[in-house]
Amino acid sequence: MKILVPAGLAIVACLLSENGIAAEPVTIGSRRELFIDKHLVETMTGSARLQLHRPRKTDDVFVHDTAWEGNRSMYHTVFRDGDIYRMYYRGSEITVDGKGYGIPYNVTCYAESRDGIHWRRPELGLVSFRGSTKNNIILSGEICHAFVPFKDTNPNCPGQHLYKAIVPIYKPTRGLHVYSSPDGIRWKPMSDKPVITTGYFDSQNLAFWDTVRRRYVGFHRALRGGPGMIKPPSHEASTKDVMTATSSDFLKWSEPDWLTYSGSRWTRFSTPKTSVSPYVQLYTNQVQPYHRAPHIYLGFPTRYVAGRKKLTDLNRRLSKSVEYFGVDYTDGGFMTSRDGKRFQFWDEAFIRPGPADEERWVYGDNFQALGVLETRSGPPGRRRELSMYVGEGFWRQCRLRRHVLRLDGFVSVQAPLSGGEVLTRPLVFDGNSLELNFSTSAAGKIGVEIQQPDGRPIKGFALADCDELFGDSLDEIVTWHDNPKVEGLAGRPVRLRFVVRDADLFSFRFFSER
Repeated sequence: MKILVPAGLAIVACLLSENGIAAEPVTIGSRRELFIDKHLVETMTGSARLQLHRPRKTDDVFVHDTAWEGNRSMYHTVFRDGDIYRMYYRGSEITVDGKGYGIPYNVTCYAESRDGIHWRRPELGLVSFRGSTKNNIILSGEICHAFVPFKDTNPNCPGQHLYKAIVPIYKPTRGLHVYSSPDGIRWKPMSDKPVITTGYFDSQNLAFWDTVRRRYVGFHRALRGGPGMIKPPSHEASTKDVMTATSSDFLKWSEPDWLTYSGSRWTRFSTPKTSVSPYVQLYTNQVQPYHRAPHIYLGFPTRYVAGRKKLTDLNRRLSKSVEYFGVDYTDGGFMTSRDGKRFQFWDEAFIRPGPADEERWVYGDNFQALGVLETRSGPPGRRRELSMYVGEGFWRQCRLRRHVLRLDGFVSVQAPLSGGEVLTRPLVFDGNSLELNFSTSAAGKIGVEIQQPDGRPIKGFALADCDELFGDSLDEIVTWHDNPKVEGLAGRPVRLRFVVRDADLFSFRFFSER
């Protein structure tokens, strides 16, 4: 008897392997892939899990101790530009007197470094502050609430607009304006009107040229007061969140849209109900392409946690002026995306406030700077690492502290000595070698098997053929009986099976080794 299968079911059947797993391959070419989500993961078994890693705190690298930097320096932006590192930040003063607060000035300042660790303030002579131009100020006034520059890597960008910035201005129309500069120091507006008006913008809004998607991408602050609400009726009714928009020319932008998140993003805190939103709120977003894998966006938002009310002397003093200054806290979060719209949001903090005696349990502290820099971990010859910067000392004397992390070291596939496994979706790669970024204990190890899409080991690349990987390496090449060459498998769908024992696997990459 002939059995008729509905056309739709036949299509589904063709897309599934024998075990019911979707078999449509993912083309990764020679790009580096990080385990920052489960995008490439088909199954994870045993004791394997995705583990978030917090950066290690180092010393202060920049203390805001000049008259014009005040006690409100924040919204730092850092990026590498050839042989130098550039830093932009707001200098500002805030006064509290028990009745309210005042902000007498805002300025935008510039600093630079040769190594990302030691910074200097060039004397620019551009803007007068209290009668003197001997300072590193590049701008002053309303545009300095959050002036956020970047170097434009669009190959069609003209030289006079090589550096660009997105800037919130609130009068006469609240919106984001765009500025440009030929040298990163002297700036002019590119338009006399805001280019984006949907949002609230009272934070560090940002934009960049996406080299993979070949468009400008922006992320900015907005307030949710309910479905679709951009400007809620009050602070108490709002939830701080992020919108995104894109542009082909930096002047005409798409209508902004809300980011979407993994489910836990909207989970309520297990704290007593307060008058403000109990949801996880994002003050800044700090989204950027990861320079070693630019198809992946990393976000380092400031999480805003309302109404916890564990008061220090500083918190009590601030509360007398504005309640939320003293009872709300900020720390550093982490989120990732592959399309710039849907984000995997981690519940756990990426940056914790730390000991209470450092007075960092306060609104305005622990803001992560925009920018992740690759720097040296020590003397010449030592391997490189990632440097990130976190603001401290808000309300007192602001400073910037460097935090460090291994390359690609944000999240790993981690398992104890009892072991765990990760099986990828079918992948199509380019190249003739496979390298891993991993760390093991002295007893730990990692093994790699290359499989057919149906799960059968490929002859010569079975787990039993893999030479043990152990130690700590950013770029160790996998071998099977001393053979590293996998070019015969390039261009066809394969699966990778990773076996992890007391180890962390951070990333992998196929590439062409001569």
